[in-house]
This record gives sequence, C-alpha cells and structure tokens, in this order.
Amino acid sequence: MTVQVDDVPEARRYEARVDGGSDVAGFADYIRTAELVAFVHTEVAPEYEGKGVGSALVRTALDEARAAQLRVLATCPFFAAWIARHPDYQGLLYQSRSKVSD
Repeated sequence: MTVQVDDVPEARRYEARVDGGSDVAGFADYIRTAELVAFVHTEVAPEYEGKGVGSALVRTALDEARAAQLRVLATCPFFAAWIARHPDYQGLLYQSRSKVSD
C-alpha cells in the first residue's frame, strides 16, 4: 500500500490518498502562521486505521514544517502522541517564550 500525502493550503490541511486513488483516506487540519504551524485535528477513514495513513500524514507534515523552519504546536492528540514516540521530531515543538506567570 502506497500513501501519498499532499498539502492542500486552501483547505488548511494535509490529505492522504492510498494507491493513487482519489478518495481521501485521512487528513490533518492545521493553522499556519509565519512562525509556527498548529496541528489541530487528524482523522483517518475507518478502513485505513492501523495501516500507516496517520503516521504518513504526521511525518510528511512535520518534515515540511522542518524544511520551512516552522515550530510545531501539536494540539491534536494524535500528533502529540506520535511526536512523543519519535524523539527526532521533538525539537520542532513550540516552546513559549513568555516569562509571565499567575
């Protein structure tokens, strides 16, 4: 099974398709600024769960964030868990620079 992941900026999401098909097998919604990209929601169609579609979405999105020198805010639980299991991507995570506390 081949997973193709493409950025669809007009929809503000990455989309995954399997084996050259036209149906979207999964997607990852994001909000992008000049400095960071926040991944807010990921969905994989039930028939593709557990087959690497979600991982392909995350890996592609994070590789593109790295290439664009963007920090990553992983508010999506799937993205956060995937990054936690892959230490080579943890350096992309956004760190607040604020010194303000309550």
